[in-house]
Amino acid sequence: MYKLAFFVPLENAESVKQAVFDSGAGRIGNYEACCFQTRGQGQFRPLPGAEPHIGSIEELEYVEELKVELVCTEDHIESAVAALRLAHPYEEPAYEVWKLEDI
Repeated sequence: MYKLAFFVPLENAESVKQAVFDSGAGRIGNYEACCFQTRGQGQFRPLPGAEPHIGSIEELEYVEELKVELVCTEDHIESAVAALRLAHPYEEPAYEVWKLEDI
């Protein structure tokens, strides 16, 4: 089992979550589309060569985002990350993957 967490602008959250859920992630027992989300503010500064979805080159940008956390089985984690990267509006989406211990 894995835990996947990612950061996404508020206006894109539902479509990105749905893409990740459609890959098979976010299932716990007899439940699907399971996640926890926390609202916060992200920041970044696009460097020369970047093609930012939001913001301008060399200018600090602040964005209201959600941190979305969910679980994913080993047989779906690679497709979940691929779906996240494909559906996310950012050129370089921020995400984390942790392998969980079974206790």
